[in-house]
Amino acid sequence: MQIREQLESIVEKAILAAMEDGSLALDEAPAPALERPRDVANGDWASTVAMRSAKLAHANPRAIAQAIVDHLPENQVIKSAEIAGPGFINFRLTDEVLQGVVAAVREQRDDFGRSSVPAGQRKVNLEYISANPTGPMHIGHGRWAALGDAMARVMRHAGYDVYEEFYVNDHGTQMDVFGNSIAVRYLQLLGHDVPMPEQCYGGAYVTDIARGIIEREGSKYEDMPEDKRRIAFREIGMNEMLDNQRSLLEKFGTTFDRWFSERDLYVPDEEGRSAVDRALAVMRERGYIFEAEDATWFRSTDFGDDKDRVLIKANGELTYFTSDMAYHYDKVCRGFDRLIDIWGADHHGYIKRCEAMMEAWGHAGMLEVVLGQLVNLLRDGEPVRMSKRTGEMVTFEELVDEVGVDATRFLMLSRSSDQPVDFDIEVAKKQDASNPVYYVQYAHARICSILRKAAGQDAEGEGADALAARVIPAGTDLGALTHESELALMRKIDDFGELIALAARDRAPFRLTHYAQELASLFHQFYTNCHIIGEEPAVQNARLALADATRIVLALTLSLLGVSAPERM
Repeated sequence: MQIREQLESIVEKAILAAMEDGSLALDEAPAPALERPRDVANGDWASTVAMRSAKLAHANPRAIAQAIVDHLPENQVIKSAEIAGPGFINFRLTDEVLQGVVAAVREQRDDFGRSSVPAGQRKVNLEYISANPTGPMHIGHGRWAALGDAMARVMRHAGYDVYEEFYVNDHGTQMDVFGNSIAVRYLQLLGHDVPMPEQCYGGAYVTDIARGIIEREGSKYEDMPEDKRRIAFREIGMNEMLDNQRSLLEKFGTTFDRWFSERDLYVPDEEGRSAVDRALAVMRERGYIFEAEDATWFRSTDFGDDKDRVLIKANGELTYFTSDMAYHYDKVCRGFDRLIDIWGADHHGYIKRCEAMMEAWGHAGMLEVVLGQLVNLLRDGEPVRMSKRTGEMVTFEELVDEVGVDATRFLMLSRSSDQPVDFDIEVAKKQDASNPVYYVQYAHARICSILRKAAGQDAEGEGADALAARVIPAGTDLGALTHESELALMRKIDDFGELIALAARDRAPFRLTHYAQELASLFHQFYTNCHIIGEEPAVQNARLALADATRIVLALTLSLLGVSAPERM
């Protein structure tokens, strides 16, 4: 049980005891209302329950606070309880309860901070990136990759069952445009004077694809009918782009449970009906489909949208929204409790119609859209617009190749998804304290170095876990951990469980980057103020245990961000 939960239980008992003997005139026990004081001088935790209950109890908040303090049961958690200001109850914790956090971390290891989610809220479909297979992934896609993957990791640690999905937009006119673009470059490379159409993909990568086809297969497509050549190149180009996306994301540490093809939405089942047909049928049965101007419409204004939305155009062509509607209905049919989509901020105007779609099916509130702002790419503080290699936009792959996976992930996750990220390439490459990921990883590596030093000359080649088990005696007495630097470090470690629960609830993995930097900073302060190696055995062993607990939590925090925790740097 986390310290906060223990403290809440004690305060709840005090409130009930005060109510029972008439000291508090309340019909129902209020929540303990614990929060961290802004200033550590005010204690480890503060309760605002007295001020929240004043009206209901018809009493002065300080008098309510005094009644609660007077009824606190005997416990091993609270060192002191003081009433402050208008009615705050400030609690200071015993050293023993903080020391217990060290033992808990070293016992639970990667399970530290895990929690559970009630059935009916647990099963989540998380869809993110979903880059069109018509070109390289851009820097924004890299942010969605880091955000979605870290969100999934954090939510799983908090007890959610997360199913990660990449939606492949492989149906529609953009695919034909892509195939035709490759075909034109192919013919040009073979010496034909063919102009590039106005509607095309003009990047150098299109020429690279066409050149690759010639190198592998020569001119076999040269005399093929134009429509067949376009289809052939559409499939070749799409598969090459998908292979590139999969390979890059695998290198980045981002994997998916399913790559969902948009085309599958149009494949008939045994009854001859596609997913699109089924979604439209259900919507029609519920009375939200109508015909007008030779087109088929969704009556989204019934749910607050600013206008009704076309599903099938007058020429029989289906809109992009129709595919999206069918895709989300397919997700609903697969039994998820919640659908989370990560979109770029430029899709903000698309949210209302999708919320209307879900409400029309009777699933209001089931869809949650996380909007992500874009990335401002810098080099030494100056904006970077173009790739030095190609003269076009800097791709996600180029960024990862230059600065590495760890720095890319950490910096992409350093801000809330609704804020833009200023990503400075040169900062990401630095190996000093100005680079936040290096600063955190260095703290982890430093602890591993301490363990090696404690083990002596035979420590080479042995991992940190094995070293810790060898140099820290089982059942080490942690009573020596009373220095303020030690207590501050233990308080921060104890915050981890609540951090995970709130970061999962708020879809906010960026908080872990801040936590990792704060924990690393507190460790460096502890290391400066409290010698470890060479102290008397009881002190050395206790401080090694604290360092080891910090190492475990640092590594766990980094792993939930998808960042490595090196043992040497």
